[in-house]
Amino acid sequence: MTDENGGIVVEGVARSFGSVQAVRDVDFQAPPGEVTALIGPNGSGKTTLMLILASLLAADKGTVRVAGFDPAAQPSEVRSRVGWMPDTLGVWESLTALEVLKTLGALYGMSEAARTSRAEELLVAVSLTEYGRQPARVLSRGQQQRLSLARALIHDPAVLLLDEPASGLDPGSRVELRSLLRSLAAQGKTVVVSSHVLSELDEIADRAVFVNRGRSVKNQTLDEAGTQTRRYYVRAEPMSALAAALGSYGVSFETRGDSRREEFLIQLGSTAEAAWLLRTLVLGEVVITAFAPAGGALEETYMSLDTDRL
Repeated sequence: MTDENGGIVVEGVARSFGSVQAVRDVDFQAPPGEVTALIGPNGSGKTTLMLILASLLAADKGTVRVAGFDPAAQPSEVRSRVGWMPDTLGVWESLTALEVLKTLGALYGMSEAARTSRAEELLVAVSLTEYGRQPARVLSRGQQQRLSLARALIHDPAVLLLDEPASGLDPGSRVELRSLLRSLAAQGKTVVVSSHVLSELDEIADRAVFVNRGRSVKNQTLDEAGTQTRRYYVRAEPMSALAAALGSYGVSFETRGDSRREEFLIQLGSTAEAAWLLRTLVLGEVVITAFAPAGGALEETYMSLDTDRL
């Protein structure tokens, strides 16, 4: 279990809406000081689960602890410790970005000086300083998304719940988001991120919970993901030399692409095995022009899960 330092524990949680069972049986832990990814297809129950963690929905059964508190029985304790960023945007369009943040700070009971200072600090953190005195309605979707993140952080929460935080962000803003979330985790905060962009989560997360049809189907750390079987794309000049070398090492392959960009798809048991093969090919004077994973570590896990459960 966890304590008030900010961790999350979910055991056997279920939630229905009439005849629709959105969450059937979910178990996972999100420890302080780490980023936990919540991964699953549309309709898998991710958003319902996030709403339960944020104390905005009550579970029908199961146990939930957020920073040591039950969101259903102790919502005020949970809300004072949780920063919630939903996947749908909502701003007070007539207020400036600075006023939006200060208003949220007032709702959390912060003094005028404290909320003003915190708001200015967060505008810098999310790269919105130049828009701080402009009405929120002039912000682009990506800028509104960054303002939504700042709102979730206004009271310096111990737990951060982010539902699709990278939606609408340009590449530069995505990089800044990754850096900010890693920094928050390094400060000891619990960060839970729900996203469809698995390549982004590879760079952010320490662990992942895979959910589908309302159930948690796998829990995995990123270290564990890095030791699993993975697919790699390999190209060489000429490809015939690569084919001969792979055959001599007993490595099977599939040919992908066309004559202009032919490449081989191989499957290897670990990153150590991939490193060995690359070194062996180079030492064998095969001219390798590309050698890279076919997808991220979390994507490999997602694609390898039992299709009957996805």
